[in-house]
Amino acid sequence: AAQFPWENYRTVIDVGTAEGCLPVEVALAHPHMRGGGFDLPELGDIFKIYIREHGLADRVQFYPGDFLKMGFPAADVVVLGRILHNWDINTKRMLLGKAYDALPEGGALIVYETLIPEDRRSSAAGMLASLNMLLWTAGGFDFSGADCAAWMSDAGFRDIRVEPLVADESMVIGKKL
Repeated sequence: AAQFPWENYRTVIDVGTAEGCLPVEVALAHPHMRGGGFDLPELGDIFKIYIREHGLADRVQFYPGDFLKMGFPAADVVVLGRILHNWDINTKRMLLGKAYDALPEGGALIVYETLIPEDRRSSAAGMLASLNMLLWTAGGFDFSGADCAAWMSDAGFRDIRVEPLVADESMVIGKKL
């Protein structure tokens, strides 16, 4: 909520939101922001409870759906947080394409994950996270910032950059120009 230029945007959709932590933090830190979370319908009740507990029901809403089967709700900013690592390369690319389609010109995509270091040696966190995905999913794997930037570029995003966050997390940001 603090590291992205939210003042340049008005709406956000967190894809795979679960209870809605990200849209809540963004809305609390930036009172002009509206939006919500997009996830499976069965998560709607816990999302709505969490939003009400934070007094944000007038600015943050739940969008039910399956992001593998449906397009994403439109917003100025789409967030894919700890989503792409669950899927094989073709699904990763499909999700990035859906993000691109959901954004207006000038909109931004934020992908945040535990990235693999570019040198594949300097930090074990990303490599261990990738091993975990390989063991627990049917094709999921973690990736480097350069990998994600290349996939985002292929989907049409420009001005792509990688920024470190906290706790071994980083975000890859791209714009639809």
